[in-house]
Amino acid sequence: MFPNPPGLLAVQPQSAGLRQRIWWGAGSNATARWAAKNGMNLMSSTLKDDESGEPLHIQQRKQIEEFRGEWAKHNHGFEPRVSVSRSIFAITNDLDRQLFLGSGERNDYTGYIDETRSVFGRTYADEPDALIEQLSGDEAIQAADTLLLTVPSQLGVEYNAHVIESIVKEVAPGLGWRGFVRAISDAESVA
Repeated sequence: MFPNPPGLLAVQPQSAGLRQRIWWGAGSNATARWAAKNGMNLMSSTLKDDESGEPLHIQQRKQIEEFRGEWAKHNHGFEPRVSVSRSIFAITNDLDRQLFLGSGERNDYTGYIDETRSVFGRTYADEPDALIEQLSGDEAIQAADTLLLTVPSQLGVEYNAHVIESIVKEVAPGLGWRGFVRAISDAESVA
């Protein structure tokens, strides 16, 4: 056994740039500010505390603004990343129609988690042109630099690959999501 050196112990193994890769899933504006103060990237999911009664995308945009405002008060030495999550299904074939057509909630809904009123984001399920129009009005997607797609794991890998490919090929170009398309293209070239 070797004695520990004086002071705080370091996380092992060391990973260069680890600090820039830590994300905090903030469920409220206060926890978004906390993440910024502590130098973590912001991840905002498909639900958050309902702090204003507004739609999720507006509350998330405000959450992102508060995060960035708090971040600017500190010198963390790097620019933070911000992600939002969405459930998005492009209707491109008969199976999509069977599973999702008419299932997309047109509005967010509220409910309670323990004692906290929460706003749950809608599911986007529509033809690609309609999705482009709907998503272009999502203020949080516009404010974030990363979009995470939530997919139903119970439908399997093959179907979810189709869901993601449909978004990449049919929706992303219409919204100018170049990085999104590039990441998928890079993955295809490796396979």
